[in-house]
Amino acid sequence: MCPSRGVLEHVTSRWGVLVLAALLERSYRFSELRREVGGVSEKMLAQTLRTLERDGFVDRDAKPVIPPRVDYTLTDVGREAAEQVWGLARWSERRLDAVDAARTAYDAGSRAASGGRPG
Repeated sequence: MCPSRGVLEHVTSRWGVLVLAALLERSYRFSELRREVGGVSEKMLAQTLRTLERDGFVDRDAKPVIPPRVDYTLTDVGREAAEQVWGLARWSERRLDAVDAARTAYDAGSRAASGGRPG
């Protein structure tokens, strides 16, 4: 297996893309980031952040205060990765109509080829 495949999986995962995109805007505390990403469980966000931190994309800054404060921010390489995946995300949003049309045409052709029977 190519070593870059694992990195690609991390930055293009469902939550990886959304976390990287959010952190492009600014640093976030964990709870703020969870609200910003939306729909991600606490466990999955923690796992995603650990993975991105391990890969060197995210910096975790734990401040020794009461109550504890932890800020997450992109590293330089994280910002570069985030810009790349965010560009792909924006492209997919712009081309959604074309994808929907292709899916509709494909589904219509598949139904016709199968005599109207599903799949």
